[in-house]
Amino acid sequence: MELTVIGVNHKETPLEIREKMSLTTAERETLLRTIKSIDKLDEGVVVSTCNRTELYLVAKDRSYAQDFALEKLGQLSGFNTNFLEEYIYSYYGFEAVEHLYQVASGLDSLVIGETQILGQLKNAFKEAKQEKATKKYLNKLFPEAFKVGKRARSETKINQNAASISYVAVELARKIFGKLSGETVLILGAGEMSELTLKSLVDYGVKGVMVANRTYQHGQELAAEFDGKAITWDEVDNWIKKVDIIIGSTAAPHCVLHYDMIKEAMESRRGPLFLIDIAVPRDMESEVNEIPGVHLYDIDDLKEVIEENLTEREKEIDKVQKIINEEVIEFKEWLNNQQCVPVIKKMRSRAEKIKEQELNRALAQLSDSNKDSEEVIADLANRLVNKVLHNPTVGIKELANCKQNNQKLEVVKELFA
Repeated sequence: MELTVIGVNHKETPLEIREKMSLTTAERETLLRTIKSIDKLDEGVVVSTCNRTELYLVAKDRSYAQDFALEKLGQLSGFNTNFLEEYIYSYYGFEAVEHLYQVASGLDSLVIGETQILGQLKNAFKEAKQEKATKKYLNKLFPEAFKVGKRARSETKINQNAASISYVAVELARKIFGKLSGETVLILGAGEMSELTLKSLVDYGVKGVMVANRTYQHGQELAAEFDGKAITWDEVDNWIKKVDIIIGSTAAPHCVLHYDMIKEAMESRRGPLFLIDIAVPRDMESEVNEIPGVHLYDIDDLKEVIEENLTEREKEIDKVQKIINEEVIEFKEWLNNQQCVPVIKKMRSRAEKIKEQELNRALAQLSDSNKDSEEVIADLANRLVNKVLHNPTVGIKELANCKQNNQKLEVVKELFA
């Protein structure tokens, strides 16, 4: 069995393609059930975040795994597979293991060292386990990846000088306004990214916080946590005219702020409106940037701001990679040991069978009063030695007549110490 990773991320794939390949919870669960139902696929985990969609598959045939992943990603995104091949990347075997470790440690993230990806990987693994799509290989690998992520952040400074997507969004707002204490912000969505963004906003003194969420109760809970105000989705149109900054971070599969909504709001308000869209798929139509007074930044626009925060983190990359290399070797040793297990089990089973046969024979002889006990025990020992070593002895003689016999015999010497 070999690990195959097929996916797209922020490095290789434009946002307009990534957002169509972002998978909903229902799509991920359906895909996991499909993986579980296919005999040629042994295990699978599906990872889908705002910056990557990846399939981790364990199979005997890497070509089948790759074709399956490409076909499914094409079906779910609506893209032709020939088109997708331009953006898809693939890793196999221990290269795939190293890739997962790099993802877990934050080296493969848009923001180097960010911690959110570790939680997202844990959620993806949990989903796969719930669908019973994982077995021995991935049940060992993913917890090892979590350990790598933890080591990277505790043994290096890779996650210092905060530079998460949410943090960078707030940094951008600060650069635009100079200070945020007098500004009013509307957050669309009440998920983890919204919570992280609100925390950064409040840390910089923002008081006027509005939270709009499809589930009003969730919006209330988040707003209350930061002394903000929850509004219903029907009130969003009206608040667009009043707030200074809108941050989009919903999990909606389509845009929630449209060109006409923003254009109408701008006709009855004063001052610029800054929109920061950190959702994938995007919450805001890109055309709104054409409206006078509106300034829209999406997740790819944040890259420029992010780069300013990464100088110190980049110095830690080699240290993190060293940890990854150590852990890949450790996993390789574990996997190699697993390949030996069936052989060892068969070897021990055969030895146990010989032992039982010869022990029963010796006990039967000892029950015969005419047999000398020392003679029976000596015979038992000789028969055990001869039977246990018979097959290896035959094998060694055959090796002596093979090509590269010296090398093979050296292995035998080492094996039998």
